Amino acid sequence: MKLLIINGPNMNLLGVREPEIFGTRSYEELVDMIRTERGEGNELRFVQTNHEGDIIDEIQQAFFENYDGIVINPGGLAHTSIAIMDAMKAVRTPCVEVHVLEPLLREEYRHHSYAGEAAIATVAGKGFDGYIEAIDILSDFINHK
Repeated sequence: MKLLIINGPNMNLLGVREPEIFGTRSYEELVDMIRTERGEGNELRFVQTNHEGDIIDEIQQAFFENYDGIVINPGGLAHTSIAIMDAMKAVRTPCVEVHVLEPLLREEYRHHSYAGEAAIATVAGKGFDGYIEAIDILSDFINHK
């Protein structure tokens, strides 16, 4: 499978950002873990950006480059960006949304995800392992299309 894994704002600060909440593992450790667990037999491309427009550009480019699926952690933009949701809907590339923490256990303004409206599934509150589950969900979806 050819997969794009997008991480949005502040994910580059994993390990530094509120370690009592997000833990001490870094973004680089997340990427290494995903490559180790699901890299064999898959083409994985990782993108981390703090900019909404860059996320939209990546989603659109995944369509034009014939990616099989997208794993997306839009970070706080999940709760504010209709434009990311629209891009996800427009490209018809299956997406699974991931959140390291469970948004429903956080502030009320984080309870709704626009990205989740366009995703085939959402995996939340499972830490880094949520990315592995998201890839497995995409694999099952793509293999049963």
